Amino acid sequence: VQLQASGGGLVQAGGSLRLSCALSGRTFSSYRLAWFRQAPGKEREFVAAISGSDGMTYYPDPVKGHFIISRDTAKNTVFLQMTSLKPEDTAVYYCAADGRKIYSVYRPSTYDYWGQGTQVTVSS
Repeated sequence: VQLQASGGGLVQAGGSLRLSCALSGRTFSSYRLAWFRQAPGKEREFVAAISGSDGMTYYPDPVKGHFIISRDTAKNTVFLQMTSLKPEDTAVYYCAADGRKIYSVYRPSTYDYWGQGTQVTVSS
């Protein structure tokens, strides 16, 4: 399984970005796909997840209403639409895939495969 993340960049506070993550090598519906982020000096943080089979989504409270995860099963791609961005959203964003689907979606250790990360920088 390979994950290719893209879409990061520099944006002003209040702006929006959409990240993409393409999965190759396996059937998309077999995985849960997630986004995590990691700011300098901080632990990797769960941002959102989606089931590749039924589209069920998961969000932590800090991003609810601001981030939306979605999927395009025909393109084996998951998206993260980020709105009302704040400087504290600055981080490297990683997509990840979980094929076992039995552990918590919130933990990085749940995920078997990781993309290379894409930098998101929000200026004030």
